This record gives sequence, C-alpha cells and structure tokens, in this order.
Amino acid sequence: MSKTVHPYAFRLGIIRDWKSRWFNLKKYRHFLKADVLLREWLEKKMRGMYVESIEIERSPNTLNVIIKTSRPGLVIGRKGEGSDKLKMEVRKMLQKIGASIPRDLKLTIEEVRFPEIRAKIVSQMVAENLEKRFPFRRVMKQMIEKVMANKEVKGVKISMSGRLGGAEMSRREWLRKGRIPLQTLRSDVDFAKERAHLPYGDIGIKVWIYRGEILE
Repeated sequence: MSKTVHPYAFRLGIIRDWKSRWFNLKKYRHFLKADVLLREWLEKKMRGMYVESIEIERSPNTLNVIIKTSRPGLVIGRKGEGSDKLKMEVRKMLQKIGASIPRDLKLTIEEVRFPEIRAKIVSQMVAENLEKRFPFRRVMKQMIEKVMANKEVKGVKISMSGRLGGAEMSRREWLRKGRIPLQTLRSDVDFAKERAHLPYGDIGIKVWIYRGEILE
C-alpha cells in the first residue's frame, strides 16, 4: 500500500533547508514548542498578507524571525510602525506561552518577487477567491492559467475537498497542467495546504507547483 509523503519534508537536507535553524540539547523541547506555537499564531494573525513562509533562527542571545511575504508594505506599515508593533506582540506571545525571551529579538521582512510561483501564496489566493463566493471550477482554472504563465513553472496541480458549491455531500476535485514528479528528489516541487472558511463549512485546498530540477 502506498504512503503519502509531504513533498517538503521528503526533500529536507537535499534541496530544502529547515524552517527552524538552531540546536540546543537542553532546551530542545521548549524551543520546538515555542517555534510551533509562534508560527501558528503569526500565520493566523497575518492571514491575507500573502505570507509564503516564517523561518526562525536562534543563537545564544538572539531570536530572528524571518517573514517572507509578497506584500511587505502591509507588514512593515507606515515608517515601520507595523513591524515595531508586531515585534512587541511577538515578545508578548513568547511571554504568554512561557518561552524564554532572548536579549535581542529581530524581525526580518523579505519580499517575495514572483508570488504566482509560490504554492503557499497561490493557495491563499484560491482561498480568498472562494471566500468571495466565486465558483470553485472557475477559480481553479484561472489560477492554473495564471501560474502556468510563468516561464519557471513546469507543472501545477490544485485540489479542493469539502462541500464544493454548497453541495450536501463533500467531495474532492482536482485539476492539473504540466507534470508533477513527486518521487524525484531533485525536482523542485513546492507544496502548500490552506483552508477557505465558508458559511456551509471549510474547504480544504492543496497546491503543488513544479519548478524544474535543481542540479548541482
């Protein structure tokens, strides 16, 4: 029987790097819990800002939170007010979960140049359109065309599951264009999950984007 493997975790250490970069044997459990809770809280807080990933780097006295987004202006705010406020909220959140607060807390905001080739941002765009009550098939087709318009993209697949179109029974539908080689370790497959919150229930969205092979 075949097993489903997460495309990101499958390529860790080969063509992907860890999203939390630190090592501490004594406080491993506490740091891991803090990272998971902090990442979940930031993703919920910054929904709609097209955040691609949240990476965390630690050193003995420093905690650096790297936010990669295609809308950096929304995060930074006027004259950097937004980032300063977010830094204070991150500090409060760490206090709330009982994590050790570092002496130096950094917040790095990086701009994502081509959001249409990032699975996380594409899944957020799909969820946004579904929440605006656009027909799900039209959303899938339009998004696939938009992604495939980029030269770097070799293939894309979008899958939706739930009460599609408000139907009584939940079902799964998907569309694919190009190819998605899931078992080739050197293939650059970007994958993301998202949920669209609708009055009749949530709709699960999965996006795979294949951007060619990474060769040494």
